[in-house]
Amino acid sequence: MDAGLVKGEGFAIDASVTQADASRYHGKAPDEIDWSVPERQTRAVAEFLTALDDNPEADRKLPKVISPVDPCSAWTAKVNKRVQFGYGLNYLIDIDNALIVDVEATPARTYDEVAATKTMITRTEERLGLKPDRLAADTAYGTGKFLGWLMRVSAAALRLPSENAPSIRLSPNYLLPSYDI
Repeated sequence: MDAGLVKGEGFAIDASVTQADASRYHGKAPDEIDWSVPERQTRAVAEFLTALDDNPEADRKLPKVISPVDPCSAWTAKVNKRVQFGYGLNYLIDIDNALIVDVEATPARTYDEVAATKTMITRTEERLGLKPDRLAADTAYGTGKFLGWLMRVSAAALRLPSENAPSIRLSPNYLLPSYDI
Protein backbone atom coordinates (compact mmCIF):
# COMPACT_ATOMS: atom_id res chain seq x y z
CA MET A 1 0.00 0.00 0.00
CA ASP A 2 2.90 2.32 0.72
CA ALA A 3 4.02 1.87 -2.90
CA GLY A 4 0.58 2.96 -4.13
CA LEU A 5 -0.32 -0.35 -5.73
CA VAL A 6 -3.52 -0.75 -3.67
CA LYS A 7 -5.73 2.31 -3.74
CA GLY A 8 -8.94 0.80 -2.43
CA GLU A 9 -11.13 2.93 -4.70
CA GLY A 10 -12.66 -0.06 -6.46
CA PHE A 11 -12.88 -3.73 -5.59
CA ALA A 12 -14.03 -6.80 -7.48
CA ILE A 13 -15.40 -9.88 -5.74
CA ASP A 14 -15.54 -13.40 -7.05
CA ALA A 15 -15.05 -17.00 -6.04
CA SER A 16 -13.46 -20.06 -7.54
CA VAL A 17 -14.26 -23.63 -6.58
CA THR A 18 -11.70 -26.16 -5.45
CA GLN A 19 -12.49 -29.82 -5.04
CA ALA A 20 -12.64 -31.17 -1.49
CA ASP A 21 -10.79 -34.33 -0.51
CA ALA A 22 -14.07 -36.24 -0.35
CA SER A 23 -15.45 -38.82 -2.75
CA ARG A 24 -18.43 -37.66 -4.74
CA TYR A 25 -19.69 -41.24 -4.68
CA HIS A 26 -20.02 -41.47 -0.89
CA GLY A 27 -22.32 -38.52 -0.15
CA LYS A 28 -25.27 -39.22 2.12
CA ALA A 29 -28.38 -37.49 3.39
CA PRO A 30 -27.62 -35.89 6.78
CA ASP A 31 -30.08 -38.15 8.62
CA GLU A 32 -28.36 -41.27 7.25
CA ILE A 33 -25.04 -40.54 8.98
CA ASP A 34 -24.34 -41.66 12.55
CA TRP A 35 -21.87 -39.03 13.78
CA SER A 36 -21.30 -40.88 17.07
CA VAL A 37 -19.39 -43.77 15.45
CA PRO A 38 -15.73 -43.51 16.61
CA GLU A 39 -14.39 -43.69 13.02
CA ARG A 40 -16.33 -40.50 12.22
CA GLN A 41 -14.81 -38.48 15.07
CA THR A 42 -12.36 -36.53 12.90
CA ARG A 43 -11.41 -32.87 13.18
CA ALA A 44 -13.59 -32.04 10.15
CA VAL A 45 -16.62 -33.71 11.72
CA ALA A 46 -16.02 -32.00 15.07
CA GLU A 47 -15.84 -28.58 13.34
CA PHE A 48 -19.04 -29.32 11.42
CA LEU A 49 -20.98 -30.39 14.52
CA THR A 50 -19.67 -27.41 16.53
CA ALA A 51 -20.74 -25.03 13.76
CA LEU A 52 -24.25 -26.52 13.82
CA ASP A 53 -24.44 -25.81 17.55
CA ASP A 54 -22.94 -22.31 17.35
CA ASN A 55 -24.62 -21.12 14.14
CA PRO A 56 -26.87 -18.08 14.71
CA GLU A 57 -28.81 -19.07 11.57
CA ALA A 58 -29.84 -22.44 12.96
CA ASP A 59 -33.10 -22.28 11.03
CA ARG A 60 -31.15 -22.77 7.79
CA LYS A 61 -31.75 -26.22 6.33
CA LEU A 62 -29.04 -28.83 6.21
CA PRO A 63 -27.84 -29.66 2.69
CA LYS A 64 -29.45 -32.62 0.92
CA VAL A 65 -26.11 -34.40 0.56
CA ILE A 66 -23.17 -34.36 3.00
CA SER A 67 -19.76 -35.99 2.83
CA PRO A 68 -19.24 -38.23 5.86
CA VAL A 69 -15.48 -37.49 5.83
CA ASP A 70 -15.64 -33.73 5.12
CA PRO A 71 -19.11 -32.47 6.10
CA CYS A 72 -18.05 -28.80 5.88
CA SER A 73 -17.58 -29.09 2.12
CA ALA A 74 -20.56 -28.43 -0.16
CA TRP A 75 -22.12 -30.63 -2.83
CA THR A 76 -21.76 -28.49 -5.93
CA ALA A 77 -21.81 -28.57 -9.72
CA LYS A 78 -20.26 -25.25 -10.66
CA VAL A 79 -18.74 -24.19 -13.96
CA ASN A 80 -20.27 -27.06 -15.94
CA LYS A 81 -18.20 -29.58 -14.04
CA ARG A 82 -19.41 -32.85 -12.63
CA VAL A 83 -21.02 -32.79 -9.22
CA GLN A 84 -18.42 -32.89 -6.46
CA PHE A 85 -17.81 -31.79 -2.90
CA GLY A 86 -15.96 -28.52 -2.83
CA TYR A 87 -14.98 -25.25 -1.23
CA GLY A 88 -15.24 -21.71 -2.52
CA LEU A 89 -12.13 -19.54 -2.49
CA ASN A 90 -13.50 -16.01 -2.30
CA TYR A 91 -11.34 -13.10 -3.40
CA LEU A 92 -11.58 -9.36 -2.82
CA ILE A 93 -9.46 -7.73 -5.52
CA ASP A 94 -8.30 -4.13 -5.87
CA ILE A 95 -9.33 -3.23 -9.43
CA ASP A 96 -6.61 -0.68 -10.13
CA ASN A 97 -3.71 -3.18 -10.28
CA ALA A 98 -5.61 -6.48 -9.89
CA LEU A 99 -4.09 -7.26 -6.49
CA ILE A 100 -5.82 -9.60 -4.07
CA VAL A 101 -6.63 -7.68 -0.89
CA ASP A 102 -8.41 -10.43 1.06
CA VAL A 103 -9.34 -14.12 0.79
CA GLU A 104 -11.99 -16.15 2.61
CA ALA A 105 -12.66 -19.87 2.23
CA THR A 106 -16.24 -21.18 2.45
CA PRO A 107 -18.24 -24.22 1.42
CA ALA A 108 -19.00 -23.91 -2.30
CA ARG A 109 -22.47 -22.41 -1.87
CA THR A 110 -23.53 -19.03 -3.25
CA TYR A 111 -25.10 -18.11 0.09
CA ASP A 112 -21.79 -18.66 1.89
CA GLU A 113 -19.81 -16.83 -0.81
CA VAL A 114 -21.99 -13.73 -0.45
CA ALA A 115 -21.61 -13.89 3.35
CA ALA A 116 -17.83 -14.13 2.89
CA THR A 117 -17.92 -10.92 0.86
CA LYS A 118 -19.43 -9.07 3.80
CA THR A 119 -16.66 -10.45 6.01
CA MET A 120 -13.91 -9.44 3.56
CA ILE A 121 -15.23 -5.90 3.01
CA THR A 122 -15.60 -5.33 6.75
CA ARG A 123 -12.21 -6.87 7.56
CA THR A 124 -10.44 -4.85 4.84
CA GLU A 125 -11.89 -1.63 6.21
CA GLU A 126 -10.94 -2.52 9.80
CA ARG A 127 -7.42 -3.79 9.06
CA LEU A 128 -6.33 -1.65 6.12
CA GLY A 129 -8.65 1.36 6.33
CA LEU A 130 -9.88 0.75 2.77
CA LYS A 131 -13.52 1.28 1.82
CA PRO A 132 -14.26 1.08 -1.92
CA ASP A 133 -16.16 3.64 -3.96
CA ARG A 134 -17.00 0.91 -6.51
CA LEU A 135 -17.65 -2.81 -6.25
CA ALA A 136 -17.80 -5.13 -9.27
CA ALA A 137 -19.46 -8.53 -8.99
CA ASP A 138 -21.35 -11.13 -10.97
CA THR A 139 -25.08 -11.78 -10.55
CA ALA A 140 -24.56 -14.27 -7.70
CA TYR A 141 -23.97 -11.25 -5.46
CA GLY A 142 -27.20 -9.51 -6.50
CA THR A 143 -29.39 -10.79 -3.67
CA GLY A 144 -31.63 -8.30 -1.92
CA LYS A 145 -30.09 -8.98 1.48
CA PHE A 146 -26.57 -8.37 0.21
CA LEU A 147 -27.50 -5.23 -1.74
CA GLY A 148 -29.40 -3.88 1.27
CA TRP A 149 -26.42 -4.55 3.54
CA LEU A 150 -24.02 -2.96 1.07
CA MET A 151 -26.06 0.20 0.72
CA ARG A 152 -26.33 0.56 4.51
CA VAL A 153 -22.63 0.12 5.27
CA SER A 154 -21.01 1.60 2.19
CA ALA A 155 -21.24 4.43 -0.27
CA ALA A 156 -19.90 2.06 -2.94
CA ALA A 157 -21.56 2.02 -6.32
CA LEU A 158 -22.20 -1.58 -7.33
CA ARG A 159 -21.92 -2.96 -10.85
CA LEU A 160 -23.69 -6.24 -11.57
CA PRO A 161 -24.38 -7.84 -14.95
CA SER A 162 -28.07 -8.11 -15.79
CA GLU A 163 -30.16 -9.94 -18.35
CA ASN A 164 -31.84 -6.65 -19.30
CA ALA A 165 -28.81 -4.37 -19.49
CA PRO A 166 -25.04 -4.66 -19.66
CA SER A 167 -24.79 -3.45 -16.08
CA ILE A 168 -26.89 -2.08 -13.25
CA ARG A 169 -25.45 0.86 -11.38
CA LEU A 170 -26.68 1.38 -7.85
CA SER A 171 -25.45 4.63 -6.42
CA PRO A 172 -25.82 5.80 -2.83
CA ASN A 173 -28.71 7.98 -4.05
CA TYR A 174 -30.68 4.95 -5.22
CA LEU A 175 -33.19 3.95 -2.55
CA LEU A 176 -33.43 0.26 -1.87
CA PRO A 177 -36.16 -1.29 0.22
CA SER A 178 -34.86 -2.33 3.62
CA TYR A 179 -33.87 -5.95 4.06
CA ASP A 180 -33.20 -7.88 7.22
CA ILE A 181 -29.70 -9.31 7.26
